[in-house]
Amino acid sequence: MSAEDSRTHQDPSARTAVAAPDSLSASAPRFLVEIIAWVAAPWALATYSIWLAVLADVLLIGLPTVFGMPGAKKQKNPVSIPARPAIALELLQPVAACVAAFAAWPPIVASLVVAVSLAACGLQLRRWRWMLTR
Repeated sequence: MSAEDSRTHQDPSARTAVAAPDSLSASAPRFLVEIIAWVAAPWALATYSIWLAVLADVLLIGLPTVFGMPGAKKQKNPVSIPARPAIALELLQPVAACVAAFAAWPPIVASLVVAVSLAACGLQLRRWRWMLTR
């Protein structure tokens, strides 16, 4: 057992010092915004084209599933990317949710989506800072 292994075995907080700060309280609102984007974008685009609606969900679900920064989330991504593109890719979800919500739903509902998206992004700031230091 190495010195680092024994340190993390004795002190669980030593392990979290190097792990991404992706707590449930930060990842749950992020997932809520993702679900909103997955519903709102196709809803807004369906009046123009069903193919655009399907493509929106393929991109919104597929891109973050395939591309990601190693260690930034609990799941593994097949293609590793640096922090800045990973953060930009994560910002795609709340932007799509907000824009699509205003296009598809009443303004009061869209305003709630904006509030939830801003709160979710605010909860990601610590994690994004961590990502930028890696």
